[in-house]
This record gives sequence, C-alpha cells and structure tokens, in this order.
Amino acid sequence: MSILICGSLAFDTIMTFEGCFAEQILPSQLHILNVSFLVPGLRREFGGCAGNIAYGLRQLGSPAVPLAMVGNDATDYLERMRGLGVDTRFVGTTANNYTAQAMIMTDRDNNQITAFHPGAMSQAHETPVPTHAGIRLAIVSPDGRDAMLQHAQQLHDAGIPFVFDPGQGLPMFNGDELRRFVELATWVTVNDYEGKMLSDRTGLDFDAIAQQVQGLVITLGEHGCEVWEQGRKTLVAPVQATEVLDPTGCGDAFRAALLHGLSQGWSLARCAELGNRIGATKIASRGGQNYRFSV
Repeated sequence: MSILICGSLAFDTIMTFEGCFAEQILPSQLHILNVSFLVPGLRREFGGCAGNIAYGLRQLGSPAVPLAMVGNDATDYLERMRGLGVDTRFVGTTANNYTAQAMIMTDRDNNQITAFHPGAMSQAHETPVPTHAGIRLAIVSPDGRDAMLQHAQQLHDAGIPFVFDPGQGLPMFNGDELRRFVELATWVTVNDYEGKMLSDRTGLDFDAIAQQVQGLVITLGEHGCEVWEQGRKTLVAPVQATEVLDPTGCGDAFRAALLHGLSQGWSLARCAELGNRIGATKIASRGGQNYRFSV
C-alpha cells in the first residue's frame, strides 16, 4: 500500500541553547522584546515534516511517497531520499526559490523556538494529489496554506482516507477552515498544545472532533498520548527514552508509526503504542532523520 505524505521537505538549522528560555524572557516586557541567545551547538540536518515522516516509514519498512516542492538547492536531499527507498516522483522543483528552511532553537528543558522560511513550499499547491498512482492512504501535514487546503479536498474527492496533521501550520487557518479539514479527514492527530488551539478555533471539544472522524490522537510528550476511537478515550502509556537529546522530529516519527499501523489495519491504540516507542528512540538521537528503528 503506497502512503502519500503531503508536506514539506526542508533543511533544519538546529541550535542548542544551554539555558532556559523562561529565564531570559521577562513576561512583563514582551511588548519591547529584544533578546539574544548564545547557542554553542549548531548543525544542519535534513528535515521537513514530509521528509521526516518518509524517513520514519522507511525505518518501519513501509513505502513512502512524498508530495512536496523543493528549490534549486535540494539535489543532495533528493538523492538521499532515493537512497532510502523513498519514491520521489511527486516532489516538484522550482528554480527560483530555496528549499524551505527551519531555524530551530532548543533550550535545556527541550522547549523550542522555530523560525521558518517557506521558500519553494509556497508553491506546493502546484502539484496535485496523484490520484492514479496506487495511493491508498495519505497524510496532510504542515505545508503551504493553499497546498494543505487543496490536497485535503483532492484526497477526499478521490476517496483516499487521510490523516489531518496541522502541526505548526494550524495558526494559518480560521475556525471555518479547520472545521472543514475535520469534515474531510478520516483521522486527526495533534499534540496537546495544537489540540487546545484546534478546539478553541473550531469551537469543538475533543469529543465532538472525535465524533466526526474515525479517530483522534493527541500526543502528550513524555506522558504518552490520548486516543479517541469509537466514542472512547484511551490513554496510551509512554515509553521511557534511554536518553533525551533532541525532540526535533519526534512528532513526525510518531506520525510515521501511525501511518504504518493504519496501513496494516491496526487499531489506533496499537498504532500509538508503536508511535511512543519510535518517538522514544528518536529523542535519543540528534536531528529528525538519524535514528535507527525496526519493528
């Protein structure tokens, strides 16, 4: 079963701040915020939601088909993807833009501040969903605004079940648009912060959202995750990581496990158990695509 991943391929510049953001930012002075963080650790990684999810799917032995747009600087990235067995037929290239770039800063408590340059991702909507390519399952993850709207509608119209994963793209959409995503999707997955924003903007509580889809998954970091399925909420226990080094890409690793399990016909709870395992493995390595995992 081919799994389509609608989302971004990006380069991640990851910086490590050895203090705590909360100690450097004065809440009473946010209106005149002017701060600088010393980051002794700096590295560049392959990233983007679609790239990270594709990597996770290949670790699990599942086929991965990204639907994305890259710039004129992505030759090495595409070669790496192909070397991992990722099908890159539907990754478009634009000559007039850079590939999307994420600048991610992490403090010692694993809080993150991210700046994102969309680059070629802004043109991702120019490549439609390949409805005749044997796609049987998909995910709409953070991407260009138009791409997320159009790809969700195209997947629904083609009868292809998909996961709606708004992630950091959630603030781009108003309540009506988010309610439409929920109506079109088969499953919804968010972390606890995104879940609160989704609920606030749509005016729907988690139970109401879950009633409109086959399943809702809310990840809770080190506390595991909640799975809403068939009118019931189940808490799936966390997996203890051997080491906590870098949370970058943990959510994408979890979503790879979710897609892998759904493609096998598993229950959401079983998918989430695998997601917690792979997330615990990922957080013990730096970058979104450097861990090793097998089922």
